[in-house]
Amino acid sequence: MEEKLITLFHTYESVAYLISIAINIVISILGVVPSVFLTAANLAVFGFWKGTFVSFVGEAVGAIVSFVLYRKGFRKLSETKWFSYPKVKRLLAAEGVEAFSLVLSLRLLPFVPSGLVTFVSAIGRMSLLLFLVASSLGKLPALLLEAYSVYQVMNWTWQGKVILALISAFLLMFTWKRIAQKKG
Repeated sequence: MEEKLITLFHTYESVAYLISIAINIVISILGVVPSVFLTAANLAVFGFWKGTFVSFVGEAVGAIVSFVLYRKGFRKLSETKWFSYPKVKRLLAAEGVEAFSLVLSLRLLPFVPSGLVTFVSAIGRMSLLLFLVASSLGKLPALLLEAYSVYQVMNWTWQGKVILALISAFLLMFTWKRIAQKKG
């Protein structure tokens, strides 16, 4: 997928930034597709800093578009029994500083799905402006870490090799644990 994006960006070089941002918006709306392949393509075509910046802008704009669409389309879901659990209710009811803190902290955690944070924020009481600021501030460190890791792996540096070794060890432990649970 990354190679196809790189070819697309080179073919339409004059609007490659806009194409990347548009793809990021689609990824954000879908909510479950990882954007790491797009970050890799951005880094390969635009370089580290410009590629990271384009990825950040795309993710920020994508989060805003997703927030607005989710709010318009799914707001009534917050009243269903699916969202009646106490912790979910707290997030849905959060406003102001509490909502800001929750979104910021969830964006900083790398394993929390971005689409889920946007979805719950959108159907809750959080304002668009507060979401924009908290989401963007939280995405920045996570995206810098992602961009750095992808860049190191793409250039096959010693840091990239360590990153791949750690990911491999994590996946091996995760798989081993799953197999042990099925046997037990």
